[in-house]
Amino acid sequence: MNFDILNDDVQQFIADNLKIDITKLILKGSPFPTISVQELANQIVAKQKSEKKLSTWFSAKKMYYPPKISIEQTSSEITANYKSKIISGDTIIDITGGFGVDCYYFSKKFKKVVHCEINEDLSNIVHYNYQQLKTNNIEVFSGNGFDFLKESSQAFDCIYIDPSRRHDVKGKVFLLKDCQPYIPPKLNFFFSKATHILIKVSPILDISNTIKDLKNVKEVHIVAIHNDVKELLFLLEKDYNSAIKIKTVNYKKETLETFDFDYLEEVTSAYSKPLTYLYEPNSAILKSGGFHQISKKLNIYKLQEHAHLYTSDKLIQFPGRTFEIKNTIPYDKKKLLKLLPEKKANITTRNFPKTVAQFRKETKIKDGGELYIFLTTDQNKKPLIILCNKHK
Repeated sequence: MNFDILNDDVQQFIADNLKIDITKLILKGSPFPTISVQELANQIVAKQKSEKKLSTWFSAKKMYYPPKISIEQTSSEITANYKSKIISGDTIIDITGGFGVDCYYFSKKFKKVVHCEINEDLSNIVHYNYQQLKTNNIEVFSGNGFDFLKESSQAFDCIYIDPSRRHDVKGKVFLLKDCQPYIPPKLNFFFSKATHILIKVSPILDISNTIKDLKNVKEVHIVAIHNDVKELLFLLEKDYNSAIKIKTVNYKKETLETFDFDYLEEVTSAYSKPLTYLYEPNSAILKSGGFHQISKKLNIYKLQEHAHLYTSDKLIQFPGRTFEIKNTIPYDKKKLLKLLPEKKANITTRNFPKTVAQFRKETKIKDGGELYIFLTTDQNKKPLIILCNKHK
């Protein structure tokens, strides 16, 4: 850490230049002899990235920011707060601590929190920031969290793990074995140290395969913000061997959408042609695979097995987008264009042979407006066009 960055004049410079073109700043150079322009640029960019994601850090005085990649990879305050509410106890250890946002929120629920971070520079930054945030129940350990656990005689109520992509794995991570630490072989050891294990994995990991790789899974949480899945969480409990609960949550601007169901629950959907209302599940539900469960529990009809669109005559409160159907026609571009004098609409495809881009190119329909078009297939697998208005 370069403590000169915390001087009042430097902090004021950072605050005054949050909207600056960072390239121009770098070309101009640093006005401070003991601080490089690269250090200044990083503080500005990292603080910029924290404004909406980490408002507590952004608003606090004299926060020290790590390389911007740590800000990009850290949990948001929304998801960290959510995690703190799904586990409980007196003591928790985070063996992959990172920037420490999760531990900050754990500290509001647990009496003692241990933050382990193998990167010494990052660990020092986290320790300093915790002092600025006036947290006094977080122990910061600079080193390998797994080694800390092995050498500790302390029992914890929960172990939190956020494995990262292995250095030799390129591109996106789809499997647990592509992450480090590789958790499955270590589960017996972890359960010798704690009764609960909470694991955060990439949102693109397959839920069924991950459950098979793990053991004693009690709950799977799918957390989305503004319909974008941000986190996939697996809560394990020692000796647990009952039904696994799938919990979906989608944070919207003013509301919270939730939907829960039992994993492997055997249910079937009822099917129907489009009725008065059309429903499109949010991204957390689409990730969960609970396509029949939502039809059964909310007493609505599915349009087609693989389309994942739903309909009803009676309006319901639905965790996703709700539309009022104006017209339904077999797939016919000429007939559709007659119904679109302005040639403007929002288009979505569900189980349809063409992409939105292909369809726009063929029909010259521009994006936008208040009309919504769903291109899908009916129960007989015939292409279908549904014209809707979004329900307020």
